[in-house]
Formats: sequence, structure tokens, C-alpha cells
Amino acid sequence: MFRPKVPTNPTPTGLVIQPSVEPMHTPPPAPVGQSSSRPAVQLTPGNALALLGGGTAVALVVGAVLVSMLLAVAISGVSVAVCAVVLRSLLASGRTHR
Repeated sequence: MFRPKVPTNPTPTGLVIQPSVEPMHTPPPAPVGQSSSRPAVQLTPGNALALLGGGTAVALVVGAVLVSMLLAVAISGVSVAVCAVVLRSLLASGRTHR
């Protein structure tokens, strides 16, 4: 089950041997070049303007999200610092009033 199967054919050398007997019929010629079913993208001035507007909108949205995340981190840091100052003040005042 876990043993590799060794192929019985020798390793191909890359040499192609043509048959000595010609076939009775000739194969049909290969297609020259089929065009793709999709049309080519043409960039008109209207499309370029829409693309530019879409890119600008995406950049603005991503920028707004990043700025809001930065503000959230900054506000959280400030609130933690304020809590630390208040707790330090309460602990210091508790030691002096005893």
C-alpha cells in the first residue's frame, strides 16, 4: 500500500519517431487563432472618469476607516491614562489620611 509503483516504461528521451507508413487520410488543419468570446476593454473618457471616481471613493473610504481606527486607539489610550492618574491619586490620598 505504501510502496511506490515503479513505471515499466523507460524515461522519455524527448525524441519523436515518425511512423514510416503514411495514414490514409490527412487530419484536418488546426484552427489558426480563435478569438476570445469576451470583447476587448475599451477605455472611453466616460469610463476613465468613472474609474477615477470609483478609485477616489475607495481611497476616501479606506482613509476614513484608518483614521477612525487611529482615533479609537488614541481615545482608549487617553482614557486608560486618566484612569491610572485617578487611581494613583486615590491610593496616594488613602495613605496620607490614615
